Amino acid sequence: MRIVSWNVNSIRSRHQRVVDWLGHHEPDIVLLQETKCTDEVFNGPDLGGKYRDLGYEIAHHGVDHWNGVAILSRVGLDEVERGFDGTNRPPFDEARYISARCGDVTVVSAYAPNGRELEDPHYLFKLVWFERLRANIDATKSLILAGDLNVALTDRDVYDPQRWKNRTHVSPQERAGVAALVDMGLEDVTRTHLPHDGVFSWWSYRPGQFEKNHGLRLDLALCSSDIAERVHSVWIDVIERAGERPSDHAPLVLDLS
Repeated sequence: MRIVSWNVNSIRSRHQRVVDWLGHHEPDIVLLQETKCTDEVFNGPDLGGKYRDLGYEIAHHGVDHWNGVAILSRVGLDEVERGFDGTNRPPFDEARYISARCGDVTVVSAYAPNGRELEDPHYLFKLVWFERLRANIDATKSLILAGDLNVALTDRDVYDPQRWKNRTHVSPQERAGVAALVDMGLEDVTRTHLPHDGVFSWWSYRPGQFEKNHGLRLDLALCSSDIAERVHSVWIDVIERAGERPSDHAPLVLDLS
């Protein structure tokens, strides 16, 4: 089984790249983030129709031209849940969470808030969002929680820790929010399989940043122990970050027995 998580930074801008990637690599489950479109647009013939032609069932959670998450599956798509449990008043009604049962695995596609600046109210929103996320996760299930969590877990996940000091994505509070997910019994399988330095999934669009590998590892796959044991390969398709009009994130791919 092959599972890919990818922040596409607008599915309408990246649709053909996604279609080409799916055709070439044939993943069984696709977790997308930052689709930036409504359910109506994603499920329509121009986007969803092409994914269905490739053999995928699709589920999308999007309400406007911001955020948006999706699951595509060729191994079944059941028990779809959009958003957090309970009442989702603003700002927690943003389209940042979708989960489903795909075959024998529960998958979550998550897109964490950016946080903006440490003094910005959006930063507190991000920290509370992680609390809501943890309340929605059952780590006793066969689970894969993947997506753009907008946190570099350690200094090894930052090309220049000193340059990023006292900024969002690396603050102790943000890291603690993700570490608490790991403490629930989930494993960061990327680090298990790619323990070396220089492993990143996001690079700024500023000139030269990608070419110099000045990136961050913001896209994570956190797996329950039974799923982690089945993962035999994890890779980041850095090539997909290059070329014409790429997303600023590269696909994160898990191959399971």
